[in-house]
Amino acid sequence: MPRLALYTFGVLKSPLVDPASLTREFYDIGGAVYRTVSRHPGYLAHAEAADADRGTLFEADWGAWGEFAVPTWYSKGRTRETTALAATLSLWTALRPAFDAVYTGLHREALNRRYDWFERTGHPNYVFWWVADGVTPTWRDGVRRLEHLHDHGSVPHAFTYPHPFAPDGTATRINGIGPKSDQVP
Repeated sequence: MPRLALYTFGVLKSPLVDPASLTREFYDIGGAVYRTVSRHPGYLAHAEAADADRGTLFEADWGAWGEFAVPTWYSKGRTRETTALAATLSLWTALRPAFDAVYTGLHREALNRRYDWFERTGHPNYVFWWVADGVTPTWRDGVRRLEHLHDHGSVPHAFTYPHPFAPDGTATRINGIGPKSDQVP
C-alpha cells in the first residue's frame, strides 16, 4: 500500500544557534510538536538524525533518509553558526491524517505563529508525494519535489492539500480541504 511523504522547508529569521528569544522559542516548541505529531493516527515515521545537534543538519547522519539537502533558493548558511532553516521529512498513511495533525492542536498553534519565526520567501513551504510501501524518501527527494511544485504547480509528482492526487495519479478531493471542499473523499 502506498504511503504519503511530506517534506516541509522554511527559512528562519535567525540561525538555529542564535540565543534570541524567538529562535529559542521556536526550537523549544519544535520538540513538543514532534512528540504530539508522532502520536497522531496515520503518522508512520520522520527523518531523525542519529547524531544531530541544533544547527548541524548538514553534517548529521540521517540514515536511510539520505544526505541532508535544501532547495537551490536557500541562501543562508550551512555551518553550525549560520544555518537558519527548519525542515522535516515524514511518512503518513494518507492525506487526511496528515492534514489533521498539521491543522489541529499544538502544531496548529505553532503554525499560527510561523511569520514570527520564518521569512516569507515566495516559495512553497511543503510538498506531498506518494511512495511505494517499503521506500524511505530522502531529503533530496523532498527538495526535488518542492522545487518541482514551485516550477509546475500541484501535479501527481508533487502536490499540496488544496490540490491533492490519489496514489494512482488521479486528482482527488478530501472533504473539508481545498477548493470545492464540500465533495466527499
